Amino acid sequence: MSVNGILFGKKNHLFILGLLFALLVLATGCGKSSTDEEANSSDEPANVTETGDDSEREITHAMGTTKIKGTPERIVTLYQGANDAAVEFGIKPVGIVESWLQQPVYDYLKEDLADVQIVGQETQPNLEEIAKLKPDLIIASKLRHEEVYEQLSAIAPTVAHETVFDFKGTVELMGQAMNQEEKANELIANWDDRVADFKMKIEEKMGDQWPQHAAVLNFRADHARIYVTGFAGSILSELGFAGPKNLKDSNQDVLKLTDKESITEMNADVFYLFMENDEAVKKTYEEWTSHPLWKNLDAVKSDQVYRVDEIIWNMGGGIKAANLMLDDIYERYELEK
Repeated sequence: MSVNGILFGKKNHLFILGLLFALLVLATGCGKSSTDEEANSSDEPANVTETGDDSEREITHAMGTTKIKGTPERIVTLYQGANDAAVEFGIKPVGIVESWLQQPVYDYLKEDLADVQIVGQETQPNLEEIAKLKPDLIIASKLRHEEVYEQLSAIAPTVAHETVFDFKGTVELMGQAMNQEEKANELIANWDDRVADFKMKIEEKMGDQWPQHAAVLNFRADHARIYVTGFAGSILSELGFAGPKNLKDSNQDVLKLTDKESITEMNADVFYLFMENDEAVKKTYEEWTSHPLWKNLDAVKSDQVYRVDEIIWNMGGGIKAANLMLDDIYERYELEK
């Protein structure tokens, strides 16, 4: 064989080997690319879940904005309306504030909030005890906690409602913060349906006598009060009741009456009153209700003066209490719920 033939044979052999090597590299590269695509595809659900549990949300509230990641599980509630709402959400907080009466927890919430850690009073939460619970969300109120908001936020993401008696606002805020907006919408929709049902039935029953004027009264040791708005007053207004007939200042949430000459400002078709079981309070009540001006009030003359549960009508401040208050009104007007 000639030298040229040998060289040609070697070149041909090397060409074939090179071609095979190139094909092998290409096949390997395609396989790796396919594997990488599958890996990337399988990684996506780990980073973005359908429920949004790993997503970060920015909640706007009375004290500004707060970023919350995922669905909080260790929640501390720092006012009564938030304690109440947590129960309706089906959530058991890790910490709650002590109730004003029936301590440490209101009777209507005791079963659901049994054994929950108390973290101080609504007006003075114990920051150290809250920190020990390692919460991942704190529900506060600007009205109560503006001065300690920064300290609370240093412990955990904290959202605050403007006040403490706007139960629907509390539900909306907690729904956003707890990643439970669907449940919040359900609770509010159920309430709105009940309000519409009450309005329809009370108008059918009362006819031209509706709306009635209603006054929420509270007697104290040295004065009396008319709750113009607040928890009970706002609910009565939503139900279609009108306010007191002779009220001079309707811009105040609570009107304090310090002398009996102001009794005429209470005048309404129906009174809902509550007071503490205290001797000084009883004395005030007896003195005011024995006054001639009291006896001339429309609700008194028509025997439409009702003593109501202070916890449900005033202290609870949440959506569960609101529904219990509405139950009470249904029964007083003998309407089917």
